[in-house]
Amino acid sequence: MNGPTDPLDEPGGTRRRGRRTGGDTRAVLLRSAKEVFAERGYEQATVRAIAERAGVDAAMVNHWFGGKEKLFTAAVELPFDPSILVDIVLDGERESAPERLLTAFVSIWDDHADGFAALVRSFSSTASAAEMLRTALSRFVIGEALGRLGVDQPRVRGALVASQIVGLGITRYMLRLEPMSTADPAWVVAALAPTLRRYLFEDLALPPAES
Repeated sequence: MNGPTDPLDEPGGTRRRGRRTGGDTRAVLLRSAKEVFAERGYEQATVRAIAERAGVDAAMVNHWFGGKEKLFTAAVELPFDPSILVDIVLDGERESAPERLLTAFVSIWDDHADGFAALVRSFSSTASAAEMLRTALSRFVIGEALGRLGVDQPRVRGALVASQIVGLGITRYMLRLEPMSTADPAWVVAALAPTLRRYLFEDLALPPAES
């Protein structure tokens, strides 16, 4: 059975006739999602707006990506599923969550070192793109994990944890500072976990704006 005709606006306002392949539909949805998320942010971007930008039915978002959150993850080009990473972090004793978070990140980024560098470079080019990366980390990874861990001051603690995780990525995979660049992952986790544990669970002085 043939699928529905799926037209795409061409430059100049003309319509391309014929049937678009599945790969074409997925690619144009990703391109449109990047544009709409960058323009409006995650909260204000809607599946309908993204589908309209792509020239497809909104049902195609669910068909290809399973919803707005997974489309956002694909648009940011994260090399992991945030929901799976959060489950890994929460799978064990609460006090050892920092070790699991660091182990997961180092394992993922060691396998995608070039991808991490490319990701950071691409999102350092514009404020809107950087906002997409911030949302991906703060909302879908760190924010979700902290919410389910039940910590207080989650916004402050989340920002501190993010600073450590992103800083680790930059020093290990972009600047390649020694000994961080070539250190065994177990050493990296052991060295940084106490800092994350303090950020997550110990008493913190609020910044002036939060007092």
